[in-house]
Amino acid sequence: MPSLNKRPSPIAYSCYTTSTREGEQFIPDYVFSYQVSGTMIMNDGNKAYIFKPGDVRLGRRNRLMKFNKLPPEGGEFKSFSVHFDQPFLREFSMEAGYKAEKQVKGNAVIALEPHPLYKNYFNSLPPYMQLNGEDDAALVTLKLREAVLLLLKVNPGMKDILFDFSEPGKIDLEAFMNKNFHFNVDLNRFAYLTGRSLATFKRDFEKLFHSTPSRWLQQRRLQEAYYLIKEKGKTPSDIYLDLGFEDLSHFSFAFKKQFGAAPTKI
Repeated sequence: MPSLNKRPSPIAYSCYTTSTREGEQFIPDYVFSYQVSGTMIMNDGNKAYIFKPGDVRLGRRNRLMKFNKLPPEGGEFKSFSVHFDQPFLREFSMEAGYKAEKQVKGNAVIALEPHPLYKNYFNSLPPYMQLNGEDDAALVTLKLREAVLLLLKVNPGMKDILFDFSEPGKIDLEAFMNKNFHFNVDLNRFAYLTGRSLATFKRDFEKLFHSTPSRWLQQRRLQEAYYLIKEKGKTPSDIYLDLGFEDLSHFSFAFKKQFGAAPTKI
C-alpha cells in the first residue's frame, strides 16, 4: 500500500474567505466533491458548471479545467474533495470484481443527484483531514473505498466511468489546440491528451502549424487578447489569466512586443 506522507492526502478540504481564480489545471484523477458553502464555478472550455451549497459532483479524469471559488457575502467558501487515482481504482476493480463494460462519453463534471448517503459520508470526513502519515494509509484507503461503494450503490452505472482505464487516443491536433490554447499547462499534458508522445506531438505540431508549440501558443493567445480588448472592450486584467498568462506584467510585455503598443493603448 503506498505511503501517504510522500504526497498530499487524497481527502482534501478547501476554505477561502476571498474569491479566488485558480487559473487552470490538468485533472489526472476522478474527484468526488461536496459543496459546503459558497459557489464553485468550473469551465472546461466548452461549458461552465456552477455548484451551490449542498451540490455533489464527480470530476472526470484527464480533463482540462478552470476554477473560480466564490465565498458567500461575509462568509467562507468550503468544500470537501476525495481523489481516486488510477492505482487505487485498479486495485479496487480487481478485488471487488468491477469492470467497465462500455465507454461513457459526457461532461467533464457530472452533477450528482443529492442523496443522504453522500451527505453523511462528507459529514464524516473532518477527522480524516490530518491523516496523512504513513501509519494512516490503511484508514484513508478504507475511506476512499467507502466513497466508491457509495457511488456504485446510488448509481450502479458509475462502474463504466470509474473503471474505464483506457488512455486518450490519437485525435485531431488542430481542433484540439484551437479549442484548448488558453489552458496554461505544459506540453507534456497537451501531448498526452492528444494521444501522442511529446516527441510525436512536437513533430506533428510543427508539420501542421509551421511553428513550435510554445511560439504558436503565445501568438494564438495574444491574437485572442487583441480581439477581446479591441472588439469586446475587455481590460488586460480581465483576460490575462483566462488566456493562459501567469501574470499581468508578462502579458503586457508580450503584447507590446507583438503589436507595438501596450494593451491599455489599443
